[in-house]
Amino acid sequence: MRFGIVILPQDRWSVARRKWLGAEEYGFDHAFTYDHLSWRSLADEPWNATIPTLTAAAAVTERITLGTFVSSPNFRHPVPFAKDVATVDDVSHGRFLLGIGSGGTGFDARVLGQPELTPRQRHARFGEFITDLDRLLRGEEPGASEGISLAGEWYTADRARMVLPDAGDAARPRVPFLIAANGPKGLGLVSRFGQGWVTTGKDGAAGEDWWTSVRELTGRLTDVAGGAGRDPAAIDRHLSLDSGGTYSLQSMNAFEDAVGRASELGFTDVICHWPRENGIYAGDEGILDTVSATFK
Repeated sequence: MRFGIVILPQDRWSVARRKWLGAEEYGFDHAFTYDHLSWRSLADEPWNATIPTLTAAAAVTERITLGTFVSSPNFRHPVPFAKDVATVDDVSHGRFLLGIGSGGTGFDARVLGQPELTPRQRHARFGEFITDLDRLLRGEEPGASEGISLAGEWYTADRARMVLPDAGDAARPRVPFLIAANGPKGLGLVSRFGQGWVTTGKDGAAGEDWWTSVRELTGRLTDVAGGAGRDPAAIDRHLSLDSGGTYSLQSMNAFEDAVGRASELGFTDVICHWPRENGIYAGDEGILDTVSATFK
């Protein structure tokens, strides 16, 4: 089992730096941050930009994998975003994990004046976003001079240049994708493009109902991947432990129970949230000292 932690992008860097370094010192395998312009109940609180935060984290850490949890097409175009991702991957020496989702229907979906999309439209945009990122992040063929052009329903580009530096420590053939999906079509994208899959379980479910939904989703991924000719065991499975109505770091017992249940369901990775002083994910940072002893 690998362990990840989400650090919300709310603190000034003088404070946030301690947390990102702490995540590495505690022994976490991954450290993520949300990729939103604002978020739910925290919309009236400070909220920093994702890519600069991850770039700063990459510059001060050495081992831990860094990632988005998760990026979406709600306010991003694949061409400039691919440049951002490739740069963070280079700064981190290949430690970047790109989490990608279809985009929710909240603040991020309308802040730029976009029309409301149907579920069908959101999936079509999601598929195009992932396909374009996959193409761009693989870079241009050696010696190519025409760039990469896109002419889709959602995104266009005229000879975009993605001349990547020599591989060095950067991920090749591109940064790994961690794709968030629950439905059959989204899981089809996981099977085609994902090195990993992440789920928060069924929306609105809690307690045992949530764990039941998680179990059903793991079976659905296995079926869809197998049907697509992909070995289900080759896809890393990440579970957000804090999505079922409880906070996993409220106590050591709660954390161990959640990790144990995730392991039984075949998850390779679990993700929790750095304790906040109040509100959502409120808890005592001291619990991290105890929790880290379970996987160091």
